Formats: sequence, C-alpha cells, structure tokens
Amino acid sequence: MSINLKSDTQVELQGVRQQVLANTQVIQNLIPPTVSYTTEGNVLVIGPEDLARLAASRLSNMGKIAILANESITSQDEDHLEKVMAAAEDVESFYNKLIEIKGFLGQFQVKVDSGNEQDATVTDLSLVAIRKAHFDLILDLSQSPCINLEMLPPGYFYVGQDEAKLDDAINQLPELIGEFDKPRYVKVNSEICAHNRNGIDGCNRCLNFCPADAIQSIDKMIEIDPYLCHGAGSCTNACPTGAISYDLPTPQALHSYLHKLVTRFSDQAQIAPVILFHDEANGAALIANDLPGAIIPVALEEITVASIDHWMSSLAWGARQILVLNTAATAPTLTQMLKGELQLANDILSEVGQPERISVIDESSLASLTDLIAVSSDWPVIVPGEFVATTKRNTLYAAIDHLNEQADSVEICLTQANLPYGIVSVNTDSCTLCLSCVSTCPTQALTDGGDKPALNFLEQDCVQCGLCEKACPENAISLTSQMNLDKQERQAIKTLKEEDPFECIRCGTPFATKSMIQRMQEVIGGHSAFSANTERLKMCSDCRVKDMFEDILQDPEKQLR
Repeated sequence: MSINLKSDTQVELQGVRQQVLANTQVIQNLIPPTVSYTTEGNVLVIGPEDLARLAASRLSNMGKIAILANESITSQDEDHLEKVMAAAEDVESFYNKLIEIKGFLGQFQVKVDSGNEQDATVTDLSLVAIRKAHFDLILDLSQSPCINLEMLPPGYFYVGQDEAKLDDAINQLPELIGEFDKPRYVKVNSEICAHNRNGIDGCNRCLNFCPADAIQSIDKMIEIDPYLCHGAGSCTNACPTGAISYDLPTPQALHSYLHKLVTRFSDQAQIAPVILFHDEANGAALIANDLPGAIIPVALEEITVASIDHWMSSLAWGARQILVLNTAATAPTLTQMLKGELQLANDILSEVGQPERISVIDESSLASLTDLIAVSSDWPVIVPGEFVATTKRNTLYAAIDHLNEQADSVEICLTQANLPYGIVSVNTDSCTLCLSCVSTCPTQALTDGGDKPALNFLEQDCVQCGLCEKACPENAISLTSQMNLDKQERQAIKTLKEEDPFECIRCGTPFATKSMIQRMQEVIGGHSAFSANTERLKMCSDCRVKDMFEDILQDPEKQLR
C-alpha cells in the first residue's frame, strides 16, 4: 500500500512539474542579436597524406579541396597505397610546415612556411592552394589537433584517426554550405569593466576562463569575438562587476525564470523543489522523462551560465537543493570553475548554519537521483525570500543574507584567497588623500568625502580588482579578499581617512589637505620655482601665480636669471 501511495505522490508531483514548466517561460529578446557565417564549402584536409587523400575522395559534393600533408603515411601496404593513389586525383597536396590556424567557419586563415631553412617565408595556404582568401572548413586527421583549444571554433572538425568521428564529419560537412546565423551570446559593458582604468591594469578573470579563446584585451579593453564564442558563460560567471553579461537569457530573465519555477511549484505541490541545472546538448539527452517529481530541470547553453548568484537566489526563494549535472563533454576549464564556485557556495552555507545544499553530479548519479534528493527532504525549510534580483553582486548578497537570517545569523568573515569580494585598507600615515584610487574604482566602492577631504569605502561594492592599489602613488593601499557575512558592516560606508582641509595662506580658500602640502614640500620644495619661497606651496593655484608675478614685477631681471 505504501508503494502505491509513493507512486501516486510521484505521479502527482510530476504532473505539477509538467504544468509549471509548461506555464513558465524565459523572457527572451524577440529579435536576439546574431552573427552570420557564410561558406562556399571549400575544405582543407590536414593529416597523413594517405588518410587525407582517402577522406578528400569522399568530399566530392564540397567546394574546392586541398590537402596539407603534415605527417607520414600510416601504412605501406600495397593495396592501401593503390587506393590512395587512385583517390582524389584532382586534389593537390602541400607539404609545407604549418605555422598557425586562425579563424572560424567561412574564415579560416592557414599560415605555412613556404621557404627553406635559410629563407623562411610565411604564406597564406588558401591563396596558393585554392586561389581564395580563406578556407571555409577544416578537416583535421592529425594525431594531435592543430588547434589546441578545449572548445574548437565552428567549422573545424578534429577527427584524428577515429573512423566513427570521420564518418560523422563527412556527413556534417555538406550541411555547412551557405549562410548560417548564431546567437551573440554575451555582451560587454566597458563602463563598469575593471580590466583597465586610466592606463592601469586590473582584473583579468574573464581572460583566464574562456575555453574557446574568444576573449582578448585589445587597446586595454575587453573584447569578445562572437564568431568564436560558444556561449559557455564562464566569462559572465567570472566577471565580478557584471560588465560581461549573458544575453540569451539575460541575467534578469534567468533569475525571474528561476523565481517563478520555485515559487509556483512550491505553491502547487506544497513541497520545496530541487533545481537541476544541465546543458541543452549532452545533459538534456541524459535526463529521463521520469525524473523524481520534486526535481525541476533547467536547461542552459552550458552549465556555467548559471553561477553562484543563481544557485543562492534559487535556494533563498525556496528551493531545498541545487544539483548541477556535469557531463564528460564539459570543457576542463568549465569544470575547474564549477568546482571553485561550488566550494565557495557550500563554505558560505556551512558558515551560516545551512546544510551544504549544492552538489555537482555526473552521469553515474542520474540512476540514484531519488536517494540523492531524499536527504534534503529532512533539511530545514527555507522561508522564501522577498528580494528582487537586480545586479549580479547585490542579488548574491541578498540571497546569502536571507539564508543567513534563516539559520544562525552569523556575523563573521569567510577569508579565502582570490575572491572578488573583500576590503581595502589604507595606511593613513602615507595617504595624502590625492583620491587617485577614487578615480580608478570601477564600482564606486571608493568615494570622496564631498566638501570635506576624506576617503570612504563600501565593502559590498568592492571587487578586489587591484586598480586602487596600483593607482596609489604612495603605496598606501592593500587588499584583503573575504566574504563578509555581517550585512550591516558590509553595507556601511566607512571612512578610511579624513583630514581638515588646508586653507590657502593668502586667500583662505580650502584647496588641499595638510598631508598633501607636507608631501609636496618634501618632494618638490627644492624646485627652482619654489626655492626662493617655499610658502608658495601653501597657496592655491591662483594665489601662487599672483605671488610669482608680483615677485617678478618687483625685480624684472629675476625672470631672466
């Protein structure tokens, strides 16, 4: 009887889930931004000449074809060699040393060395081989891929010497002739980017986590090549300011979608759901239709599109557990990022007295999902938070604060290296309140004192980019990365240093600070412009000029001297 009751409950929950998913949609841009690829089907086959020639003979329905033989033939068998000699007789082979391959579907630039040991010459192979400015597609049969990236550019097929992969590529290549559109997955807001300010280098987090090498620093600005971008989301995940944001869906749209899923399911099923994030390709194919009823699957382009702020806000809105399905197809860089975010998230939950509600699972865990989520049914219920998602950073803190209030309400700091959260400390003896740090801060975590010489700091907005530290001419600034769980302290504006203004000794106008005047006297007091009258350093700029002219009028030859 209990088995039937359990089965009935599961069927009921699955029905609620199906209804909630059917009635809840991610709000998307009606005209999403895209990029276009155009190809004529011109193919470069790279690899051992025998295998490359046999492969080329199967591409008769493609455009122009060329072979770059970069490895020795794989067999000396006579029958094999006869087949090779008869294959693709009209396709020319080249034996130059490969220098580099750059580009993507429809725009591959292949550089080779066309000279000799004494006279190396770099040549575009496409110009020589097919009389075109580029190759459209590349079929790579080399033992190791000629492009060494975790996520290969579209149009580049690495099959090695795997017959199944070669067959699959041969079938796909003809489908890549024509014009194709792809979403422009992410966008960059340079106004709030912490990469570079006033010529000073700061944050490089996004550059370290792109598995497709689609991100570069060009003219001190972060630029993302939309043709190379796979939409992995690692850059948006790593960006501490939200300057790089996902566009399909937008951060706000995904947060809104998660909030609706959790609250609607909770209201209708009267139990807290489990959110299962998975990617749309490999993960979706692994998930069965008969998932335990309490689990709500959420499909993403890649699992790293959802980051710690999405996990924490889902929990704060009433989800009892978060699962992230990581498959073997996930790029190692993304897996590394995922593990780091998971560790931080569960460390925070442990510190505030919550169970470690977030888990990364693999394919082998799918068969035991019922047991995996059974433990969370006994965890303390979270009263849904009423906060609304705004910026990435504020949403994360709002979720953490709510989860903290639901548990132990701790007021401690979680200290870890390399966090994009933390504090700025100032050596007040060295600081002159020049405010160079304020002008470089991309998030306005550092601000001036308005009418009074002061340096103020708001911890919640600090991303630990290091720009302020590098901009300080007195080396008076140091950084400490930490996650402060004391909401009031974190959101309080603190004065790091303040001074009374220094008033011009001639007109009485406040124009600097006492420490700055003292520093000026130490550094430039011996300059010829001030050697006769160091008191000018204590004057505002207008009075300083007046004093200099009055001095010259009294002694006209002084200027010549």
